[in-house]
Amino acid sequence: MWWTGLLLSLAILTPGVVSAENQAAQHSVSETAVAAVLDALHERASAADFDGYFALYHESAVFLGTDRDEYWPLAAFKTYTRTRFASGTGWTYHPTQRFVHVAGNVAWFEERLLHETYGETRGTGVLLHDSSGWRVVQYNLTLPIPNDLFDHMGKEIKDFYARLH
Repeated sequence: MWWTGLLLSLAILTPGVVSAENQAAQHSVSETAVAAVLDALHERASAADFDGYFALYHESAVFLGTDRDEYWPLAAFKTYTRTRFASGTGWTYHPTQRFVHVAGNVAWFEERLLHETYGETRGTGVLLHDSSGWRVVQYNLTLPIPNDLFDHMGKEIKDFYARLH
């Protein structure tokens, strides 16, 4: 009968539809979990909570600061941060906008951050999900330069480094 074919088709397609719905729900849960890790990262940095802050990093993590020479594998970043946090002073960045993307056990993000002194900055990075949950494997902090200032600032930076040689 004609309806037997229809039922068979629906039976074959339904698991795919349910799977897609489950996948979308899981994706949303992952994005929310990644956002929670990033929020905790900013809160713990602001509170100068060394142990809590670094619990959110993967053991192979790298932090890229705003200076060209600020490429800090985790051990070096911990050394810098331990001294800073020991003084009771962390750093405070307030997220104003964030985009999170998830593919399996990898997530990447872009976020706009507001800093009292520097104004708007940008954080980008990657997180991995393992048995400990989502953890930061790379964080890159930048100071966006408006296009209208780019030529001028690029020359200033170039001249600065030329004077160092």
